[in-house]
Amino acid sequence: MGTFFSWLTERIRQTDSLLCVGLDPHPDDLTQPTAEAAVEFCLRLIRATAEQAACFKPNSAFFEVFGAEGVNGLRQVIASVPQGVPVILDAKRGDIPSTAEAYARAAFEVLGAHAVTISPYLGYDSIEPFLQAPERGVFLLCKTSNPGSTDLQDSKLAASLGEAETLYEKVARLAQGWNRGDNLGLVVGATQPEALRRVRAVTPALWILAPGVGAQGGDLEAALQAGLRPDGLGMLIPVSRSLSRSPDPAQVARQLRLDINRVRERILSGEGISVFPGENRLLRLADDLLEMGCVRFGDFELKSGLRSPIYIDLRRLVSHPRLLSQAAAAYLPLLERLSFDRLAALPYAAIPIASAISLLSDYPMIYPRKESKSYGTRAEIEGEFQPGERVVVIDDLATTGSSKFEAIEKLTAAGLQVRDVVVLIDRQSGASQALARQGYRMHAVFTLTQLLDYWEEKGKISQESVAAVRRFIEQSQS
Repeated sequence: MGTFFSWLTERIRQTDSLLCVGLDPHPDDLTQPTAEAAVEFCLRLIRATAEQAACFKPNSAFFEVFGAEGVNGLRQVIASVPQGVPVILDAKRGDIPSTAEAYARAAFEVLGAHAVTISPYLGYDSIEPFLQAPERGVFLLCKTSNPGSTDLQDSKLAASLGEAETLYEKVARLAQGWNRGDNLGLVVGATQPEALRRVRAVTPALWILAPGVGAQGGDLEAALQAGLRPDGLGMLIPVSRSLSRSPDPAQVARQLRLDINRVRERILSGEGISVFPGENRLLRLADDLLEMGCVRFGDFELKSGLRSPIYIDLRRLVSHPRLLSQAAAAYLPLLERLSFDRLAALPYAAIPIASAISLLSDYPMIYPRKESKSYGTRAEIEGEFQPGERVVVIDDLATTGSSKFEAIEKLTAAGLQVRDVVVLIDRQSGASQALARQGYRMHAVFTLTQLLDYWEEKGKISQESVAAVRRFIEQSQS
């Protein structure tokens, strides 16, 4: 099966749906207050919405209230979900390790759920038992949708450096490190778009379960704008009462799926730039590249021998882990559109970037050496691969394209196929055209002109610097 989130991603791509159907048999919605009525309520909803649902989320409380019959009913409901569709048990467990182990066995082995919601309050040793099997998922409560979540989750923690973080941001940051098996995500309410935005900044790749759309009043568009990853994935939108209390749940599920996808398409339109209220994820990356000194203005000699009024040094990313993760995430929408087996990182600046992309996406990675080993295997290319596989070349920048050709020659000599090159910034100095003449396609997150346009509009660089770089681009293209 692979990891839980690789399976969930496959299901989402099959259905083109981020809709998570909640199975919450509220007593007021049942024909009679019995476990049997709760089961039938859920089975009707499963039958009506299975084609539109990425997954299902039964709430254990509405079954446990009926005692042993209710627990048996919950097991029956989970077993009734069509094969291949993930089931997230909404149980919000959390206790000391020995008890957590029993809760994990109950959720995964006795009830047959594929994932479970749990509380982070007791720390990692209480979470670890749920994470033992990578094919079983966990959604950790981070910033919940209820109004009372502010009592604790918004508390500011003491900071030794920089701005104090909230408790929910610390939970998100810890979860980023605890997600060693690609099976740990977060619960962040769709009623909290600002929290979604902040959590996504802390955890560029983690999956987020975002309850609150519908009966709780969460705004679908604001939630997706704040929480989607640049690849249009990374979020599940649970909906229960709006479906179950509708006279036609199948039609409502279809419409919800269409509404979600319409917003996704709008967010991802415009050369992959993903916008959320008041801020643009890629433009924030542009700001940070400038502020962290990855882009400087003056008079510089480039590797190609050209003199340039701008110097872009993305090797500095390794000293800023969060910025490195942001940069890596920005490649994902471009990679999602391509067909390949492995990433091929160009040494040296692109190796940490491609490593971060690999960790975010699970794409396997190799890299051609600058010089062959004079010992051991005398390898030209590091990493596992098979001749005939297709690789996409990853680099930080594109200037003239010369370094790309050197690497492509080594890759093709090893029997690998190369069609695409993806970079963070295209300096617009001829690389794209040179690659195209040899049959290769280049894709860039940013062109230098796009960055200049933004920095000029925001007054972040001087008019003299803008004019000098624009002249340089024109000369490079003439």
